[in-house]
Amino acid sequence: MKSLEKFNNLVDALMELPSVGKKSATRFAYHLVLSDPFSALKLSHAIENAISSIKKCTICGGISEDEICEICHDENRSDSKLCIVENAKDILVLEDSNSFDGKYFVLENLEAESIEKLKDVVAQRFVDEIIFALTPSLANDSVILFVEDKLKEFDITFTKIAQGVPTGVTLENVDMLSLSKALSDRVKV
Repeated sequence: MKSLEKFNNLVDALMELPSVGKKSATRFAYHLVLSDPFSALKLSHAIENAISSIKKCTICGGISEDEICEICHDENRSDSKLCIVENAKDILVLEDSNSFDGKYFVLENLEAESIEKLKDVVAQRFVDEIIFALTPSLANDSVILFVEDKLKEFDITFTKIAQGVPTGVTLENVDMLSLSKALSDRVKV
């Protein structure tokens, strides 16, 4: 329908969000536009503020409103333990579990620049344990071996979270008890 072009554009935009299909997108669009336009404006403003304010921490790659995130700034957290995660969302999930008192590093890819940045963090913080909090899979087991090889010059104990996290399930979909257990029962790699 041409007369609903703007509504359909909103539906299409909402469908670009993860896990949002056409029915959900249509329901959201209807609610935002016709049922609660004030919430829609509030949401629009919140999105605009987030886009202009949130960035990646220059040290760990986590989510931050400043150049360096609160976790990297926190002197009460252990510098000797470094938890490697796949993306910045995983830091939020692990922090919700209240199970880890170290610092993080987001390893989104295995490019030379990322590995050099990881080496710098390990050297500057005198890291003696690296905990891999990666989604269990054969591909990520290969990532672990690759990172271990690249960091062999350091005296580091390598561990990974225990298999309390089901294979193929992302950290954001794991309940807090399983996540806490997986972190506390991590195993040597």
